[in-house]
Amino acid sequence: MKKIASLLVLLAMALALFAGCGSKNAEGAPSGAAESSPPISDTPAGEAQNNDSGSERADFKVTDLLGREVSIPGGASSFVCIGPGCLRLYCYVADTAKLAGIEEIEKDVTGRPYMMAHKELTSLTVIGQGGPNNAPDAEKILLAEPDVIFSTYNSDASAVDELQNATGIPVVVLSYGKTALFDPNVDKSLELIGLITGNEDRAAEIKEYFASMKDDLAERSSGIADEDKPTIYLGAQSMKGTHGIESTSGNYEIFNVLNAKNVVDAAGIHEYTMLDKEALIDMNPDVIILDAGGYPLVQDDYKANAAYYDSLSAFKNDRVYLQMPYNYYSTNIEVALADAYYVGSVLYPDKFADIDIASKFDEITEKLLGASIYSEFAETYFGGYQQLRFGS
Repeated sequence: MKKIASLLVLLAMALALFAGCGSKNAEGAPSGAAESSPPISDTPAGEAQNNDSGSERADFKVTDLLGREVSIPGGASSFVCIGPGCLRLYCYVADTAKLAGIEEIEKDVTGRPYMMAHKELTSLTVIGQGGPNNAPDAEKILLAEPDVIFSTYNSDASAVDELQNATGIPVVVLSYGKTALFDPNVDKSLELIGLITGNEDRAAEIKEYFASMKDDLAERSSGIADEDKPTIYLGAQSMKGTHGIESTSGNYEIFNVLNAKNVVDAAGIHEYTMLDKEALIDMNPDVIILDAGGYPLVQDDYKANAAYYDSLSAFKNDRVYLQMPYNYYSTNIEVALADAYYVGSVLYPDKFADIDIASKFDEITEKLLGASIYSEFAETYFGGYQQLRFGS
């Protein structure tokens, strides 16, 4: 029946495809739905559409992260994920054996723990190119015959509706929100995936795990007087590509949860920015954290401008440290969590004395993805977390 319906829909969708059926301005960085998103249903909403005795669940409705009401078939057992980070969220919660296909961009496992943990997914049917600059491929998605499409292409509700109309398959929009790490929209997205795939308990478990990590990080870093805290700066932050030391953020969630003294915040900057390099000299942080994604650019720049870097206290005092990059087709939340524990150990060594960062990384990926992958991940990024020394 599904195949017959698919052929009929293929005939009907040709005209719709000319209009374009996806958003091209979703980004690989952690951004997403509107600031305030409506909650999803606590229980399946609406009257059952199908209550056959052979069905495990009746059809039900959910409200997605764009506020769209979407009807879900109660027997849904095949899924696809499109858009930045969508597959990652699915892997945290649901059975990867029920995926009908993946985007071409997901076949590069580098820097993506969820793909490192599930390399078998690279053999699945390709459902489109993927990536922030490519629209969803309705025809390829339809040929994979999923029951539900999860999507983080969430900037344009009309484009989402167009994809749903073109395929005849329900499209449920997810989001990482503004911060991705500890963002309530991530929790709502996990709830939706759990509800639709029948993994509500797993979704609740992951939400609780995230909350416990946030509480632990905040508790370890609480009660420290400001005068006893070193000032800190994030450099070479990966954001829509790799950048040098001037790439940074105010209101940086990892520093926020650690109650850290971010010199960028102190300068009145509360978002991502490409900082003037001379401004960094004026800020002169005690500690500099470099993102491993942009680290090679800093190495090259140091060779050309050693005097600049040696004028910074953090470089003079060997207080420069490497964190793992977590922005890769949106946010690797597991890596961001491990980064937070590493930065905590740098800022407050006594408070984090019990943390072995390699073991902590593996603990997190075991919980979220069922695999210990720090060794493989660290091998990709200069050996992993470490103190850096320049000019020696």
